[in-house]
Amino acid sequence: MRQLTMRQLTKAGLRFRTIFARTTVEDELDEELRYHVERQIDEDIARGMSPKEARLAALKEFGGYQQKKEECRDMRGLNLMENLIRDIAFTLRQLRNNLVFSCTAVFMLALGIGASVSIFVFVDSALLKPLPYKDPNRLIAIFEKAEHCPQCNLSYPDYLDWKKDNKSFSSFQAYTHTGVTLATPAGMVPMHRTRVSDGFFQTLGVSPILGRDFYSGEDLASAPRSVILSYSTWQKHFGGSKDVLNRSITLDGASYQVVGVMPAGFMFVPAEPSEFWTPLHPGSECDLRRSCHGLYGLGRLREGVTFASALADVTVIAKRLETIYPGSNKDQGAALAPLSDVIVGNIRPILLVLLGGAGLLLMIATVNVASLLLVRTESRRREISVRAALGANRTRLMRQFMAEGLVLVGAGAVIGLGGASWLIRILTALIPEDLLGHVPFMSGLTVNIRAVGFAAIVSAAAALLFSFTPALRVSLSGMRDGLAEGGRGAAGKAWRRVGSKLVVLELATAVVLLVGAGLLGRSLALLLKVDIGLSPDHLATMFIAAPDARYGNNPKSIALERNIASQLEQLPGVKSVAMTTDIPVTHWGDTTWFRILGRPWHGEHNDTPERDVSSAYFTTMGATMLRGRTFQETDDESKPRVAIINQALAKVHFPNENPIGKQLSGLEDPPHPIEIVGVVDDIKEGPLDTANRPVLYRPFNQSPQDSFFIVVRTGQFEGALLPQMNSVLRRIDSDIVVVDQSTMAERIDRSQSAWIHRSSAWMVGGFALMALLLSVVGLYGVIAYSVGQRTREIGIRMALGARRESVYRLVLKEAGVLTAAGIAIGLVSAIGAASLMRSLLFGVQTWDIPTLTAVAVVLAAAAMVASYVPARRAAGVNPVEALRTE
Repeated sequence: MRQLTMRQLTKAGLRFRTIFARTTVEDELDEELRYHVERQIDEDIARGMSPKEARLAALKEFGGYQQKKEECRDMRGLNLMENLIRDIAFTLRQLRNNLVFSCTAVFMLALGIGASVSIFVFVDSALLKPLPYKDPNRLIAIFEKAEHCPQCNLSYPDYLDWKKDNKSFSSFQAYTHTGVTLATPAGMVPMHRTRVSDGFFQTLGVSPILGRDFYSGEDLASAPRSVILSYSTWQKHFGGSKDVLNRSITLDGASYQVVGVMPAGFMFVPAEPSEFWTPLHPGSECDLRRSCHGLYGLGRLREGVTFASALADVTVIAKRLETIYPGSNKDQGAALAPLSDVIVGNIRPILLVLLGGAGLLLMIATVNVASLLLVRTESRRREISVRAALGANRTRLMRQFMAEGLVLVGAGAVIGLGGASWLIRILTALIPEDLLGHVPFMSGLTVNIRAVGFAAIVSAAAALLFSFTPALRVSLSGMRDGLAEGGRGAAGKAWRRVGSKLVVLELATAVVLLVGAGLLGRSLALLLKVDIGLSPDHLATMFIAAPDARYGNNPKSIALERNIASQLEQLPGVKSVAMTTDIPVTHWGDTTWFRILGRPWHGEHNDTPERDVSSAYFTTMGATMLRGRTFQETDDESKPRVAIINQALAKVHFPNENPIGKQLSGLEDPPHPIEIVGVVDDIKEGPLDTANRPVLYRPFNQSPQDSFFIVVRTGQFEGALLPQMNSVLRRIDSDIVVVDQSTMAERIDRSQSAWIHRSSAWMVGGFALMALLLSVVGLYGVIAYSVGQRTREIGIRMALGARRESVYRLVLKEAGVLTAAGIAIGLVSAIGAASLMRSLLFGVQTWDIPTLTAVAVVLAAAAMVASYVPARRAAGVNPVEALRTE
């Protein structure tokens, strides 16, 4: 006899105890039930009945012995786990025998859950997840405010006054994000840095993991130059060595001492990407001038101070500074915003729209599965009735329905979570790399515990719906009636009533999604057709930063610009070369104040974007000169100052007059005249979805710089020209840093406004197409089931002489009524839903007639096509076979 292992003995003991315990409970139940029966028999005998009669009467009054025994087990909780396992096993056998139903239901649920979870991950990261800072709800972004700029930068002197005079913030800091070059043995490397005031990281409640934070006063101009590295920079450029502390590095030609390294997960989104953090060290001409705005404010509210009171506080300070410094601070107000709102920015509307679209798709999928379950319940009506007649109570049947719902939802959730991971990677890949750098919280996303919790909540709700839906349709009395009638007529009518309502709901939801997708698609089409005032084809662009030590003075900057232009013009296919301080279709920033000489002036600020461009700029960009002349190479610092204005500026400040020859000036006293020599058609300097603004163009040679954009027009494919341009610049000076290389068409295509409209249109469009498919499938199911239930009726009609055309009309009429109801309800709902995404629409109204008409036609056509199949089947019914079957 072989030896038994300890594990086998343990398992055998557990099995014996389980069997013994169950046997004991069964004996107790038998004894208890016998006691009640015998007691009833004794009472009946005492009333004068014979023992035989008393026993029959007691058993009759007591009911089914095994049924009572099951009820006792249920009351003691003995059958809960056993019944659940038995129900799940039975459900799996049932679903395996009906694979079409099972696969369809699971696929629909996986589709809805996967889409909603994937969008939830983005929404959770951007909108729901708390900021990774200490007490983030008290962090406030601080701005100045002007007529055309509701959230403007602060000037350094204003920042100092606001910091000193405010009574609302326990900490008031400033920061600004800039490009920088890092000197390495391989040459100059373009990087990003953020200049911050000394208490910036303390305000956030974040400390370096290596080294120290900036000390008080380290942001002053007289303090030594220090730098804190981002974690990724520490790893990538310094090998993660702890010896990096106190090492000297060169940024923009200046030496900085490394004093710390930030944690791995740290990011400050408004300033990302940021690889170096340095103190402010004000010293530039802009830093010292109150009218030059280059900083952003960050504050932490004091305990007990509300947002409203803080806004009132800084508004009073702004008013006082306007009185003290009318030349620089006239009409300069104050604005505050929660830091979380600034971080999310323009991403919030699109995420909410996508989450709404995913939710509607999930609703359609859930309704479709509920419809399938109802059909399945009707087809199982006799089975359920038999089980009820044999003693199954409502609770017992409910558990069976619940097991079916749990199995379906569980399978759909598992597959949906896997699909969500795949979809998240696709959505992240669709975000342009340069935009992703400014929203790093949307990179590296995956299905996390919060997403799993969201999926669990959605799945639990769906499981409850799928459990109660069949039970509500089949009452115990209805079950017994179903056993008695044995037919399908009453059940079919009931199903048509319920199923039709569900299909109308599906169709209406699909209309909402289709209208949303149509409006977003039209917005995108109109956006990409916006007249930007230039010809973007065959334009290659890049930004360069030359060493300030070698090209910092004006003559050398002009010489560099001319040398670059002359050498690039020699490249094959190059037609013209130009320089500009800002590239179109980016922003309306870099503004200047001006006044018109010869007119009364009361200190008002005419704020307008200024662009310094080379003489060939307008020709290279393909812009249209409306009046006057373009800049010339001779328009340098030795000549009178000149400017070209765009048509918007001419309309606002020179209506009904010729601006050529008029003179402008800055706000300095005495004024330095700038003569207007030309008017150019409006170029879209800011985002595509914004209105044109007045713009002032100045000649590059009168305000030269050593960092600027190069624009080259070529007769060939412009993308192939970028590497050649890079090689030319390397030959001119290997220390010139080249970044942001792309074609003009690519810049427009990946601009933030274009991306937001495109991604929202594509995503909602994808949801809409899936919703259309699911709703049409749902309609097909209702009509097909209805035809199946009315086979006998149709057979009789045809036997009495009804033509095939009348059968077609009968079926298609039913489908048409449902479709018309769904479209009508959906269009009304869609107009209301579209108002919630008005911020994402461009050039269209929420009630756009072409879009509403197109959606109604498409959905009606799809519905009729789906209904044609069962209508054709009905028209092909053989009356003899139909009557024989029934």
